[in-house]
Amino acid sequence: MRLDGFGLFVDDMANMIRFYRDVLGFEIKEGEDTSNVYLIKDDTLFLLYGRKDFEKMTGRRYEYIKGLNGHTEIALYVDTFEEVDVEYEKAISKGAVSVLEPETEPWGQRTCYIADPEGNLIEIGSFNKPFRS
Repeated sequence: MRLDGFGLFVDDMANMIRFYRDVLGFEIKEGEDTSNVYLIKDDTLFLLYGRKDFEKMTGRRYEYIKGLNGHTEIALYVDTFEEVDVEYEKAISKGAVSVLEPETEPWGQRTCYIADPEGNLIEIGSFNKPFRS
């Protein structure tokens, strides 16, 4: 067994598609009226799946956290410290919610956090070198 990817169960699919496509630059080809987004980003499967559709499929009801949530994080990597700052500012200017402004941590990583429209945390970070070097 190997890790293939990850997904988010979403409430407002159109809003989440616009965020991941227009703010973070994910290549999403599905229309905003879809109930399931399935894409590959940097060799990783990324899925947006409508909560109501998942509940219907499984025949169960689930509890969902509202607002910022600390259950998961999506980590995005850039090659340089400067890119952390640039990508953070770009995301904020396009409507992302700031959680932590860029800062260099004691372990040598420059990092920041934003949140998507449904409160999922997204880290943009770098160790000032290419991810796979």
